[in-house]
Amino acid sequence: MRNTIVMEKIQLVDLQTQYQGIQEEVHSSIRKVIEEGAFILGKYVKEFEESFASFCRARYAVGVANGTDALILALRAMGIGPGHEVITAPNSAAPTAEAIGLAGAKVVFADINPETYNLDTEKVKKAITSRTKAIIPVHLYGQPADMDAFKELAMSYGLRLIEDAAQAHGAEYKGVRVGNLGEAACFSFYPSKNLGAYGDGGAVVTNDPLIAEKVRMLRDHGRKEKYIHEIEGYNSRLDAIQAVILSIKLKYLEGWNEKRRERARQYDVLLSPVQGVTIPRVLHGVRHVYHIYAIKVENRDGLKKKLKEMGIQTGIHYPLPLHLQPAYAHLGLPKGTFPMAEEATSKVLSLPLYPEMRVEQVEAVAEAIRVHIS
Repeated sequence: MRNTIVMEKIQLVDLQTQYQGIQEEVHSSIRKVIEEGAFILGKYVKEFEESFASFCRARYAVGVANGTDALILALRAMGIGPGHEVITAPNSAAPTAEAIGLAGAKVVFADINPETYNLDTEKVKKAITSRTKAIIPVHLYGQPADMDAFKELAMSYGLRLIEDAAQAHGAEYKGVRVGNLGEAACFSFYPSKNLGAYGDGGAVVTNDPLIAEKVRMLRDHGRKEKYIHEIEGYNSRLDAIQAVILSIKLKYLEGWNEKRRERARQYDVLLSPVQGVTIPRVLHGVRHVYHIYAIKVENRDGLKKKLKEMGIQTGIHYPLPLHLQPAYAHLGLPKGTFPMAEEATSKVLSLPLYPEMRVEQVEAVAEAIRVHIS
């Protein structure tokens, strides 16, 4: 690599370039929805649900308004609510824990594996009580959690198992695609995701017909047919316009994910010799989809500032663990409660990574890191 100063600005995510490649398809599909006035549920949402279920190699996908609602409705569909506890990771995005509380249950955190940043099954086991009803492992950054161990744990204690797959569209664990690793999987289609809408969107994927039917009812005011409300539900329907956009992008997702892996492999080669940089560790038998390429460094904030000065945008996923957020102060979990999660959130830095990223851009980011850390 050449020792140069980065002149070109490199974004963390580049949605504009992706859009330029599919804009004609997108405009045509949106126009069709508008001309037909088919805005709420209907055939376009159904078509996407069927395609996404097939992509996940699962039986059912139910489109909802966003990824947070996907988690809430999955919990509700399983009868989880007041008086129950649900265990999850403290180094995830807020919606993972937020959904548990909004479903009426109590969030319980357990520490993570320091190498993969995913929930540690042994720590989860110690957190189980008589009130525990479910575990929500997060497939953080696009790498599936160790789901065989979680399945065994859930079976031993009679717990429900829900995948937080918001960052893992198309990821696989031992040949099984995310969406089939628990009783239900919850996806977000936030614009920056590997499969992102042009607004909010989400889905619950499952092989259980009862869960699928319950989520369909809950998303649409608790009904199966118009004006007959069997239960109290929500207004959480995936918009038809977002559904057609997602259907278009879904056709390209496998290729986009492969390009993400190619860029990640380039980062691995370029950054692994750099002392002071810990590159992502991928478990054997796992197909990582690299929603985020996160390195670990000691002076994370200093490196982030330097890269910004050089025109390189980075991110932090996530800067403050959930148990230290003001919203969860009532749990009484002081700093030091989950040391592995706290260390990770103080040192991880997300580097630019997207399918359209060029090889020379990866080289420029890696060189800038090497120069700054050396």
